[in-house]
Amino acid sequence: MTTAGGYGTPRVSRLSSLDAAQADLYGGPSVVVPPKHLMASTNSHETAMEMEAAKQHFDEEVSSEEGSPRVAPPVTKKALTTADDFALAFDIDGVLIRGGKAIPEAASALRYINGENPYGIKVPYIFVTNGGGKTEEERCLDLSRQLELEVSPGQFICGHTPMREMAERYHTVLVVGGEGEKCRVVAEGYGFKDVITPGDIIKTRHDTTPFRKLTDEEYKNSRVRDFSKTKIEAIFVFADSRDWAGDQQIILDVLMSKNGHLDTRSDSFDEGPPVFFSHNDVVWSTSHEHVRIGMGALRASLEALYKAVTGKELNTIAFGKPQLGTYQFATRLLRQWRKNTHAINKPPSTVYFVGDTPESDIRGTNEFNETSEADWFSILVKTGVYQEGTIPRYPPKKTCNHILDAVKFAIDREMAKEKKAGSTIVDDVDSELELEAGLLPN
Repeated sequence: MTTAGGYGTPRVSRLSSLDAAQADLYGGPSVVVPPKHLMASTNSHETAMEMEAAKQHFDEEVSSEEGSPRVAPPVTKKALTTADDFALAFDIDGVLIRGGKAIPEAASALRYINGENPYGIKVPYIFVTNGGGKTEEERCLDLSRQLELEVSPGQFICGHTPMREMAERYHTVLVVGGEGEKCRVVAEGYGFKDVITPGDIIKTRHDTTPFRKLTDEEYKNSRVRDFSKTKIEAIFVFADSRDWAGDQQIILDVLMSKNGHLDTRSDSFDEGPPVFFSHNDVVWSTSHEHVRIGMGALRASLEALYKAVTGKELNTIAFGKPQLGTYQFATRLLRQWRKNTHAINKPPSTVYFVGDTPESDIRGTNEFNETSEADWFSILVKTGVYQEGTIPRYPPKKTCNHILDAVKFAIDREMAKEKKAGSTIVDDVDSELELEAGLLPN
């Protein structure tokens, strides 16, 4: 169907994120919707169409070789409707963007779902990426520039977005990954009161990482601390590490400490704080012709190092796809986005998730579909991690060449469903009339 409108630290039991139940992740994160002044309008497409129509109308009325006005036929604009029964969700890297540049079909696909389609409908959509390392606002500005289309923080989730719910649980945290101070800024924006970075630890004691020296800028931004009086309550890997050796050394030091005190060593090696990763993607798609290793590889390396040093297993906790908590978060965000922006106050019946990574995008979508009230339909595109000719370990419900094919498939499928439902209603009415006329048996 469519409707009118455009518009101190307790002892922590470590567990494997792949087997984590909802209760293990503190009941799953709840959505924190950005304030309305950050909820950018999605009406830019209609505005552009109206401006172009007005310009054309004006030119036809006043432009001629003699400069005399002439009467032009009225310009009519087909009213768009907004699909209220289904929605779309997109991964970003490998689906819309590759190597910092838009995939050729991306802009056309987004114009298509914003109304440039044969059906004259708009489809609400959100972005769900495992990437991070910046604030959601900064990521949206980047994406808006790359796609030449306004993207709002109200329709955007990155790998560490659900971590904002942890700010009430942990006060002093170690935040790892990303460029410069960006992850510290993100964590403080989430409400974490005392944020430590690897740079702070290295500046305080330079021999912590024998082979890593801080740059002048890193040294300036890092903060000297008295770690004998500092208790690190949790470790958060917000984004991919720029220095695996140094970051792993520091994380190991904290994990093997007594209750997060860096100047101590635990005898049992099970007194350290928990460690959280914003996602578990082992590989991801860039401008390089081959996939590059990502945070999931760092996680696996850290677990192997911990076992080699302590003789014990280290099972960490990950957010992002394919974790079901991220899909629960996405479900709530999508419902809020539809309500605030499109005045649709009900959940969609079907959500089409378009991704490029079978191990995260497709696996997560398929597994969430088993428990979700809505139908989550997985679509795999061939423009990212997936390689032509391979058989995915986690098969999608549909495979498409690129994002434009994917959105056309989704909308065509929904329009076919709507047409079939309408035909069924007509058939029922015809049968009822024939029954009343005595043409059919009771």
